Amino acid sequence: MAVGPETTGSGAGREDEKDRQLEEFRDPPKPSLTTDQGVRVDDTDNALRAGDRGPTLLEDFHFREKVTHFDHERIPERVVHARGSGAYGFFEPYASLAEYTCADFLQEAGRRTPVFVRFSTVQGPRGSADTVRDVRGFATKFYTRHGNYDLVGNNFPVFFIQDAIKFPDFVHAVKMEPQNEMPTGASAHDTFWDFCGLQPETTHMLMWLMSDRAIPRSFRMMQGFGVHTFRFVNAEGRGTLVKFHWKPRLGVASLVWDEAQIAAGRDPDFNRRDLWEAIAAGDYPEWELGVQLVPEEDEFAFDFDLLDSTKIIPEEQVPVRPIGRMVLDRNPQNFFAETEQVAFHTANIVPGIDFTNDPLLQGRNFSYLDTQLIRLGGPNFSQLPVNRPVAEVSSNHRDGYGQQVIQSGTSYFPNSLGGGCPAHAGAGADLAAGVFTHYQRRVDGDAIRRRSDSFQDHYSQATLFWNSMSDWERQHIVAAFRFELGKVENVPVRERMVENLNHVDHGLATAVAEGIGVTPPAKPAGGGHNAASPALSQANLLAGDPATRKVAVLAADGVDAGQVAAVREGLAARGVRVEVLAPRDGSVRAADGSAFAVDRALPTMASVLYDAVVVAGGDESAAALSAEPDALRFVTEAYRHGKPVGGLGAGVRLLGPGADRGASPSGEVASERGVVTAGGDASCAGRFAEAFAEALAQHRFPDRPALLR
Repeated sequence: MAVGPETTGSGAGREDEKDRQLEEFRDPPKPSLTTDQGVRVDDTDNALRAGDRGPTLLEDFHFREKVTHFDHERIPERVVHARGSGAYGFFEPYASLAEYTCADFLQEAGRRTPVFVRFSTVQGPRGSADTVRDVRGFATKFYTRHGNYDLVGNNFPVFFIQDAIKFPDFVHAVKMEPQNEMPTGASAHDTFWDFCGLQPETTHMLMWLMSDRAIPRSFRMMQGFGVHTFRFVNAEGRGTLVKFHWKPRLGVASLVWDEAQIAAGRDPDFNRRDLWEAIAAGDYPEWELGVQLVPEEDEFAFDFDLLDSTKIIPEEQVPVRPIGRMVLDRNPQNFFAETEQVAFHTANIVPGIDFTNDPLLQGRNFSYLDTQLIRLGGPNFSQLPVNRPVAEVSSNHRDGYGQQVIQSGTSYFPNSLGGGCPAHAGAGADLAAGVFTHYQRRVDGDAIRRRSDSFQDHYSQATLFWNSMSDWERQHIVAAFRFELGKVENVPVRERMVENLNHVDHGLATAVAEGIGVTPPAKPAGGGHNAASPALSQANLLAGDPATRKVAVLAADGVDAGQVAAVREGLAARGVRVEVLAPRDGSVRAADGSAFAVDRALPTMASVLYDAVVVAGGDESAAALSAEPDALRFVTEAYRHGKPVGGLGAGVRLLGPGADRGASPSGEVASERGVVTAGGDASCAGRFAEAFAEALAQHRFPDRPALLR
């Protein structure tokens, strides 16, 4: 019987085994070092040799096994989505969806289904940085009682291309250039933009890529989308078209570009570290799963084709219906065995969920399996613990690389020698009983290489996206296009992209052209679309909750320790994580002469690793920090990136002239565009924490004036 990552057997025995595994995880045994054959070894520091300085002997089987395994311990990395991070958790529905689907894990409110989720970047190799401008993968494996279901998506609801036959071309274009293998983890180079300029269907996706959606603050604050239109099928065989949406409980938040570039150098593991540390601390990330449901008879009721993966269904036309929540509550024990070896596949579906004729989806259904066969060494990768179903596996598959199951009996059907087992369910099987039956639909037509005319509008939804952005989001999009196209050496490639953008919006194309040395278009080329969708703007997607945000408090000798402790306590009560940074590690001397512990040394950290900064009070501490270049850069950089900054008492001085307006020694608290200040009175610490938490919940203040300093 095949088992999942946490489950063995069935019923009570399954729970007993789970408890045993958890107990071993808490208090693992102390094993002796052995060979792969279980032979205990006495020395693994010295190879067997003839005398102290003699040659190494071939008969040293332990040396040969150890080095041979080391030589082969790397497997081919994924062609795309190579750099990833994963975690285990569970999914539970809010109510039964039996009206629309017989998928077992969606039938009962509150019933938990184990999941494994992998987040990733697309372009770069495993060694690239987390905070590059790129699409993020968001793949979820549901270990359901009727088999594994993989919802393989991205943090954008659309994709670059409409037909999977273009996928090799797209990947070859976006990957590092072949002559020098540069740039790593970036799309700012000639081949990518050459491809996009010649493929107008990429335009909508480019708008998302040039927005701040491409540089998420964390995986925990990132949306996910199934991208394609799938089909729910209920027990009666009735189909409903469906699109999947993941919405983070913490709201949708992003970095700004300058911050993302600095973070890539300061901590290339910024996103994966954030996920790991949050789960380890018990701040379990949570997403709500929502669906857009379209009756099959309404498939052609839109001004775009539902099978076109470069299009969204605007939420104003079909609202997203929340159907359940997912919580990630356990980190992997071994990155390679779990996160690296997990295998997702769009064709891993279960009874109650089926495909549509989306040409991109149809191609992915072939490609994923094909790549896993070579990457994971053969056809038995589904037996690896992270890929193993909790449902019983009874196939006639045999042998091959990495076979884990000792099988007996017949391996063909029909048979009489094996009692006819395993037997299929036969025609007319009950979908609700967990038997997969392909959704019946009429398929006919000539064999042609041609795309439907309904796939030919490449600009309307790109314009919809642009129209939906706030002013600051538009400024960031223009800056992103200028940066990316400014890296393109071929001028005709730049010109072609500006021409494409002119079909989206004349003002956008003009602003980009002026920044990259290209003649702006003389007149608009677009259709003048005026529609907007508020659901697309990140300005409308904040959760209003500061929980799990990270705040740096800068301190030095002479710090007002009581006030800092009170502010830390006030912020911690709202779920905010506070770390005290000082010019040196260990502790500093407080104003009352006591030792005040600090969490980290300033030179080892940077403002880009935090969501906000507070400068502690105390005359001596403020004076010392004013003489520290690291402290001044920390505050200035945080302000420039639009983050909340705060000052307590004398610490207000580091924020620059005019920052102390509204704050006074009497204990008043002032807050303006994310700059929060308070006087030196310890009684104001609670009110300061409350005001600062409110500023944190707004994430950024992109419209505030120039630097205070």
